[in-house]
Amino acid sequence: MSMEFLPDKPIYQQLVDHIVGDIIRGTIKVGEKLPSVRDYAVSVGVNANTMQRVYKELEQMEITETRRGQGSFVTDNTERIQELREEMKEQLVQSFIQNVEALGFTTNEMVSYLQKRGGHDD
Repeated sequence: MSMEFLPDKPIYQQLVDHIVGDIIRGTIKVGEKLPSVRDYAVSVGVNANTMQRVYKELEQMEITETRRGQGSFVTDNTERIQELREEMKEQLVQSFIQNVEALGFTTNEMVSYLQKRGGHDD
């Protein structure tokens, strides 16, 4: 599952975002054990030190926890996962608004366009 990385963002951050996305989507389940640092690093084609930094970042974000002798696991705290989901949504919306405004579109213009296009009403 070797990944393609963007040149304008640190690799470790891209991996954090990828794992967080998998957790939010449910591809990686609450309480699930993550692969070892070495196995994950080999599977995505990065240095083990980079992957260690990713795991450390995830733990600092309270998304994973390390159990001595067992490995790293996604938190069982579903409230934290929901908070993470909301944080990611907020970041995406803020980024979208900044990009739209930088191009001279108004928020109302974009809302109108998005409503016309349809989509999910979740």
